[in-house]
Amino acid sequence: MSKTAAVALSGGVDSAAAALLLKSRGFRVIGVTAFLSGNEDICAARRAAAEIGIEHRVFRLEKEFERKVIDNFRAEYARGRTPNPCVRCNRHIKFGLLRARALSLGPDYFATGHYAKIENGRLKKAADSGKDQSYFLYSLAPESLKNTLFPLGGYTKEEVRRFVSAAGLSVSSGKESQDVCFVPDGDYRSFLASVPGCGCLPGEFVDTGGKVLGRHKGVSFYTVGQRQGLGISSGRPLYVKEVDARRNRVVLGGRQEVLAAAFIVYNPSFPGGPLKKKVVLNVKIRYNHTEQPAEITPSGNTLKIVFRFPQFAVTPGQSAVIYRGDVVVGGGIIRKVLD
Repeated sequence: MSKTAAVALSGGVDSAAAALLLKSRGFRVIGVTAFLSGNEDICAARRAAAEIGIEHRVFRLEKEFERKVIDNFRAEYARGRTPNPCVRCNRHIKFGLLRARALSLGPDYFATGHYAKIENGRLKKAADSGKDQSYFLYSLAPESLKNTLFPLGGYTKEEVRRFVSAAGLSVSSGKESQDVCFVPDGDYRSFLASVPGCGCLPGEFVDTGGKVLGRHKGVSFYTVGQRQGLGISSGRPLYVKEVDARRNRVVLGGRQEVLAAAFIVYNPSFPGGPLKKKVVLNVKIRYNHTEQPAEITPSGNTLKIVFRFPQFAVTPGQSAVIYRGDVVVGGGIIRKVLD
């Protein structure tokens, strides 16, 4: 008797490819889609399911998504931090609520179109280093990896596109997914300003010595390392060094002043078991950052991480993800940058 897999269908190329691959391997496949914020292309997901020839279910999770992801997104920006909503969505929604609803239908496995691997219960990088999404999955609970499949983990993006195109699916020419699905036009400023207490009050730009350089439009609109859109005239390039929400000010400095080696991570997650002692491993501080060696010291519910060489724009709110080779050891949210 064939195994059954519930595949998270977004209406995009990757999720359709995951469903198609599993069906080609003899699985009975059920497509499942989460209605989250009104911006998902439910019709595209249904069309993909019909073209593949599989059953399709839609689960309404918009209230939970608002509470777990969108509210946190706004709150973190108001605190002067730069969140990564995809990390929270993966943990709480896709591999939390959606996975639970999907498995309630009785399948043997839950699958998604993420570029990552699970081998011997360990979360690992995908074969395509340019598309690897293991960074966004570090916070998954160990039980979320059980009975979970990542069919695309051994393929490149081009191979996936060719496979979907050869199958004649209409999603084969689809565009890439948006960075933040609930801000469809990319207008963060309007989205953040749409609720009270958003951190959108004007304040002061200051240098590292406290000298006032000008006025900013609200702490929510700036992130560490930002250079564009500051509106400050200076004889040298200036970057955001710190977003101080408590004092409603944004600290600017030269590139060297935005380098940092040490920082604190809070509430770490470890898919394969916690770190128990000081260790040197590779750490990645944002999705497009090249991982670098760092000393990691666990202490209670925090980690102190010290890079061997200072890195540009260590950003509170972003995730620091720890790797041992291709294996994801764990990670957590950057809370504080140390001098």
